[in-house]
Amino acid sequence: MRRDGLLIAFVSSWCFAFSGPMAKYLGAAGLSPLEAVWVRMAGAGLLLVGALAVLRPGALRIPRSRLPFFLAYAVVAVAGVQALYFAAITRLPVGVTLLIEFTSPVLVVLWVRFVRRVRLPRAAFVGAVVAVVGLGIVVEAWSGLALDPFGLLLAFGAAACCTGYFLLSDGFGEDVDPLGLIAWGLLGAAVTLVPLSRPWDIPWRAFTLTVAPEGGPALPALAAALWMILIATVAAYILGVTAVRRLSAAVGSTVASLEVIAGAVIAWVLVGEALGPFQIVGGLIVLVGAYLAQRATSALPAPAADVREPVGVV
Repeated sequence: MRRDGLLIAFVSSWCFAFSGPMAKYLGAAGLSPLEAVWVRMAGAGLLLVGALAVLRPGALRIPRSRLPFFLAYAVVAVAGVQALYFAAITRLPVGVTLLIEFTSPVLVVLWVRFVRRVRLPRAAFVGAVVAVVGLGIVVEAWSGLALDPFGLLLAFGAAACCTGYFLLSDGFGEDVDPLGLIAWGLLGAAVTLVPLSRPWDIPWRAFTLTVAPEGGPALPALAAALWMILIATVAAYILGVTAVRRLSAAVGSTVASLEVIAGAVIAWVLVGEALGPFQIVGGLIVLVGAYLAQRATSALPAPAADVREPVGVV
């Protein structure tokens, strides 16, 4: 059972990793980041809600007392993370954006210690310091930030929303079905983003094009969109939920960090984005620090970083 869970979590992380590269193809076809993320959220949300309505209608029931929680989950944990991530990858390599986003366990440590005023193991702060040092190497801070400053700001915004995702994921109980939460979260995010993404202005003819981002092979834009919806969202979330049910949350979320490596590899193969030596070395340090911080907080009696659903976020 544990071996199966690890394999499922591994596959889930690779499915999530396709979202950035596929968004690059939609960008090459003429869609803005907000338009691309709306297509992803609306397509996956409608598909999951429709499938659950037929197969597991009980999963879609929302207790009235939980409506504010569902709203916060849709706006912060889904819409915020996805919109800022998609915007960031237009200015930064996919691998770098994922690395910055995966510093969110460090932000969880700071939130738990200074906002919730919970005493944490020393390992949590060691992990936070290690991750910050690694992040400094990734962005080459000694050279005055070698990467796009606004892109970095967007990536850190995605990390902040991802922190909200972790904290919110700790807030639901047995009265909330995880698949129902994901389905309504995706659909709610699409509704939230309507005023910004303006789906009526999306150049739908772009999906008839075959495009090639700089450095990548040509692919039909429609194929990229369907892959992003079906594989990088629906399959990734379902596999993530399944993995967490078979593994402990700490193990499942640790395996999820492979999404950074997978995202960098896929971006290198599909869109020609190769990380430099500083990004590779710093990235490994970031992952080690995030792992230490996450393990330390997950060991608490009331885990603040216990990512119950799912094992990936983008």
